[in-house]
Amino acid sequence: MFSCIRRVIKNLTRSGAPLSQRVVVSGLWAFALRAVNRAFSFIRLIILARVLAPDDFGLMGIALLTMATLDTFSQTGFQAALIQKKDDIKSYLDAAWTVLILRGSILFAILYIIAPFAAHFFNAKEAEVIIRVIGLSFLIQAFTNIGVIYFEKELEFNKLFIYSFVRTLSDFVVAISAALILKNVWALVFGSLAGSTAMCITSYFIHPYRPKFDFHLGKAKELFGFGKWILGSSILTFLLTQGDDIFVGKLLGTTALGLYQLAYRISNMPTTEITHVISQVTFPAYSKLQDNIEKLREAYLRVLQVTAFLSFPLAGLIFVLAPDFTRIFLGEKWMPMVPAMQVLAVFGLIRSIGATTGPLFQAVGRPDVATRLQFVRLILIIISIYPLTLEWGILGTSLAVVLSALVVNPLTNLLAIRTTQCKVSEFGKMIGLPLLGTIAMVAPILAFKYYLFGSIKLSLFFVFIAIALIVYCGMIYLFDWLFDYNIKVIKRQLSAIKGG
Repeated sequence: MFSCIRRVIKNLTRSGAPLSQRVVVSGLWAFALRAVNRAFSFIRLIILARVLAPDDFGLMGIALLTMATLDTFSQTGFQAALIQKKDDIKSYLDAAWTVLILRGSILFAILYIIAPFAAHFFNAKEAEVIIRVIGLSFLIQAFTNIGVIYFEKELEFNKLFIYSFVRTLSDFVVAISAALILKNVWALVFGSLAGSTAMCITSYFIHPYRPKFDFHLGKAKELFGFGKWILGSSILTFLLTQGDDIFVGKLLGTTALGLYQLAYRISNMPTTEITHVISQVTFPAYSKLQDNIEKLREAYLRVLQVTAFLSFPLAGLIFVLAPDFTRIFLGEKWMPMVPAMQVLAVFGLIRSIGATTGPLFQAVGRPDVATRLQFVRLILIIISIYPLTLEWGILGTSLAVVLSALVVNPLTNLLAIRTTQCKVSEFGKMIGLPLLGTIAMVAPILAFKYYLFGSIKLSLFFVFIAIALIVYCGMIYLFDWLFDYNIKVIKRQLSAIKGG
């Protein structure tokens, strides 16, 4: 199987293949490979949710939030700058690696010092030692071989995702083993550290580049000229994606934080994987097409089609089956998070469509566009999150997140249309038809579930998923016949994989 995958990706990345085809097909395979990683993470999540309590997840969430705050506000943007750069980047690698090690060492020291204050802020004294131990990740990740940047830059996603799978597998084995023995939050801590360590070690086996210290930092300064906008965007992204967690942890406590974070993670897991693949595949590819607007538009519309084709049914299934999934796989103690999970599934869908635009703006040299739009979203969340959370708890927090996305994302899509000079009707077809297919898929499930079956059992759970996917695919083929949805584009890419 893996030899077949390697052969396929080698064909996809050969110099003679059209880049727009490589973008879509590499994206599909990257998503497939990523799905293997996520399958392990999903099983890990279910097992740990059964063994551990919401409070354990909340304590780990506090530690990760503290880390993420420091990490975000010290981003260099080097990775994006190296990928976007047209010229050979080898002369920049050592200086960038040196800066990243200095940054990681400083962040670890700061985190160790502020741990008591962070624990006090969240009124969770138990989090202090957890924050200090988990901070070792800063040091471990800083020493990762910077040569792995070539995997993303050159669309070598077979190597990139095998490399990342090592982290997933290590975290999986260590976290579950520790959970069965310790039955507390330290299982999450040890799993995270094991994953970071395995990834760092693997980076030196999987890529031949050997970085060395270089304190002539002129090259690093040059990279930061592009990276400063990535820093700004990263800060806003952090406030948008983690600010709600901080707010819930401070206002509602660690148990509510554990419930909210798991609701967010499960509801956004499929779309998070889609957005992750989109960003990694499309940014380097769009960067190569930035001077050819016709090819850029073609690649963007293909990526949008694949994204919408996958995202809409996944979000629909999560929304309609969230109560049954939680009761069957996680247990009754997690049921309070279900309404928030359903609302956040809508956000996950909006987010996956929006993810097609960020790499586009960066690739054409306009990272400031995403930064400005994120700032508008942040203002909307700041205005709405307190009254909604006070009124409806974590459900209110979820509503604030979704409402901000509903206001800003249409503007984001409009700017993407202008950037690629595509027709509004072309864009609308890629979004509208999967939406109609998902509505047709979800409606009968709701009817059967609530009027005939009520809550469903494990066997029926999978039957409903199978029926839903059959209905959705049938609707898509119908739309292809009626409205020329051009499903043959996706089929052609799959045929290319089979013939590889």
